[in-house]
Order: sequence, then structure tokens, then C-alpha cells
Amino acid sequence: MIAHLLKPEFDELIRKKEWITIKESLEDVPAVDVAELLEDLEPEVAVVIFRLLKKSKAADVFTYLSSGKGVELLEVFSRQQLSDVMNNLEPDERVALMEELPGGLTQRVLNSMDSENIALIRRLLGYPPESVGRLMTTNYVKIKKDWSIDRSLSHIRKYGRNAETVNVIYVVNEEEKLIDDLRLNQLIIADPDLKIEDIMDYSFEALSAFDDQEEAVRMLSKYDRVALPVVDSDGILVGIVTVDDVLDVAEEETTEDMQLMAGMSALDDYYSQTNMLEMVRKRIGWLILLFLGQMFTVTAMAGFEDTLAKAAVLALFIPMIISSGGNSGSQAATLIIRAISTDDIKLSDWLGVLKRELMSGFMLGLILGIMGTVVISTWMVFRGEPMSIAVFLQSLTVGLSLIGVVLFGNLSGSMLPFIMSKVGLDPAVTSAPFVATLVDVTGIMIYFSIAVALLTGVVL
Repeated sequence: MIAHLLKPEFDELIRKKEWITIKESLEDVPAVDVAELLEDLEPEVAVVIFRLLKKSKAADVFTYLSSGKGVELLEVFSRQQLSDVMNNLEPDERVALMEELPGGLTQRVLNSMDSENIALIRRLLGYPPESVGRLMTTNYVKIKKDWSIDRSLSHIRKYGRNAETVNVIYVVNEEEKLIDDLRLNQLIIADPDLKIEDIMDYSFEALSAFDDQEEAVRMLSKYDRVALPVVDSDGILVGIVTVDDVLDVAEEETTEDMQLMAGMSALDDYYSQTNMLEMVRKRIGWLILLFLGQMFTVTAMAGFEDTLAKAAVLALFIPMIISSGGNSGSQAATLIIRAISTDDIKLSDWLGVLKRELMSGFMLGLILGIMGTVVISTWMVFRGEPMSIAVFLQSLTVGLSLIGVVLFGNLSGSMLPFIMSKVGLDPAVTSAPFVATLVDVTGIMIYFSIAVALLTGVVL
């Protein structure tokens, strides 16, 4: 909101090159809004704005820029600006940036940092991609169990200003292994002469540096924490993950799932930052696959060509029947994919889900089937056809087909995510278009099989 209000005034100040006024006006503007103001500026102008910001704020602003804009600025930063920004970023933010940089720029960025930060980045980059180790920060406060409360608070005051958060303080032993975590208020209200071990309960939750980043999202949500410690395979404290870091991960995962469920490959960047050719490449694969899948629908219909020729009216109801099955399957797939992603259900729960979706699919199909039979027979009478056994059987064909197709759609939509997860694929790949294509083929076979069974000797 602030950025939008300042935009016209901001552009006018830039045009007049009133840099002192700009510096003063930006002092109280949040970093995220400053970043929004810079997005539309030419890199050469944005660099000047960066010179006007304090080092720490400039680094914060940089973290809110889109990846494309960030790379643009890095290319035109002076060596000193590059050093100021990179050395003031949090370790996890540096790692995320390094992963996105083009090769030629990577070495220039590394050369701008001090040796300690270079060593830290290389260590964090040693963890697997998409792991908690790439996400964590090493800026936290740790204390020892034999320290007094008074000494611990002095330590926090001394080192807390550089920590990502001091809401939680971590207790380690002589081998640097994590043995407890304490909330800051526990130390504040405790007797200053007590030792840390006097208020410890040796109970804590921790992430492994090798866990998937989605595990951090689940754990922070489950335990309602602002930060969680990260340990290596030996239990040694190596970093922490904070809630603001996992919010970004959660947003990325949700976006990826939505794109997969829409029947396309997930974009590597924001929509606005993805060029047209890349967009086409991400979408064409699924479109070709779904197109070829629809050929099975054509083949299925060709198998009932004689039936269609004798009862052309059946063709009128094909879109209604297969779309009902596709809609049912898409609903089921969306519900199950979300339940799996939030740990509401486990892969081992598939049998219970199968029974539940079998019953709900039958009930949904029965409701639509009864309604379809009544509506179709009424519609045919209004078209001028006298009520007869033929009209009733054609309407009943539609009704029974709706029961079968909706039931199959429900079962396929609910079971495919389990199958995808079992073979190691993202269950979101069970996208709505994929389920719809599968139900199209099966729906045609169910519809015409019922038509042949009921209408032979009457209409056929």
C-alpha cells in the first residue's frame, strides 16, 4: 500500500535527481515496499537508490526483489556494493541466491564476500538441493547447561543482535550436540543464580539438515513454533529454520502443486519472470500427452459407431456424462492430494480412503443418476417425443451411466495420488486434466455398454 502511494512522488523525485529527499523519504518505508518501488526502475537508477540506503536495509530490500531483478542489480553493482549486500544477507538467503545466479556472475559474487562467509556458503551448498540444510541459517544463540541464568542472559545480550531470532535459545553440551531448547521468557523469569540445567526438561523437537524442506513446513506448523533447530547426523546443532523461511517454501510448494494439478510442469520462476518460450515448453508436454490420451476416447467411440448410427440421440448426452465423471474425479483428487500434503492421511490409509470414496462415489452417482433420468425423460417429452418404453430406457441409460462414471471418477481420482506417491512421484501430478482424460475413455465404454445392454431390441 505504501509503495503505491509513494510511486508518483518517487518517480518525480528520481526525474529531478533529488537524491537527498529520496534518502530521507525512504528511511521509514518498509524494505518490502522499497523493493516494490525498485522493480520497475532501470538497473542503473536502482543502483543509485541502493547507495542511499543503510547497508542492513539495503540487504533486506534485496531479499524482497524478484530473482530476475536481483540478478540485474548484481551485474551493475560496484565491488563495494556487492560486498555490502552479500555480507549483510542471512546465510540461507545467500545460498538461495547463489543457486539462481548464472555461472559468470557466481564467481564475481563469491569474490566480493569475506572468507568466512564463502566457507559457510560452500558448506551449506554441500547439502542436497531442497533440503533443510540449504534453508537454515547459522545465526542463532546457543548456551551451555552449566551456565548460570545471569551469564546466559549476558551472552544473549552480547550475541543476540546478530541472531535470526532470540525467542528460542538452544542448549548444547561439550560436543556441541543439542540437548534442549528454551524460550527466552523462561530465562527472564528464572532466578539469576540458577543454572540452565535447573530449568531444562531435555525435551525438544529438531529437524535433520538432510530432511526435505517440506518437513520443516510441517514441523513448524505442527508444533506452532517460530523456529526449529537443525542437527546433523550426529545430533550436533548446525543451524535453525525460522517461520519466515518456511513461509516462502510453503508458497513455492503450493504454487508448484497448483501448476501440476492444472496439467503442466511447474515453473522455475514467477509467471511474470518466465519468458514465452519457457512457458510454452512447460505446457506443451502435458498438452501433447493429454491430446494423445484423448485419442483413446476417439477409439472407444469408434468401437460403438454402429450403436451411435442407430441411436444418434445418445451422442447428445456424452458431454454431460463424461464431464460429470471428470468433475467427480477432480474433486476427489484435489481432496486427497491436499490431505496427503498436510499429513492428514498417510499412504497406509489407502484402504480406508478406498472404502470411503466407494460409498461417497456411489451416493453422488445415485443422486445425479436419479436426477439425470428424470431430467432427460422430461426433456425428451418436451421435444415432442411421446412417453414410451424407449424414452424411459434411454433416460435410464443416462442415469445408470452417471452412477457408473461418477463412481469410477471418484475412485480413480482418490487412488491415483496414492499410486503416484508410492512410485515416488508428486501426487499433484494426478492433475484434473489427467483424471478427466482417464474418465473420458472409461465413461464412453461404460455409457455405451449400458446402452447396448438396455436398448438392444428396443432402439438398437
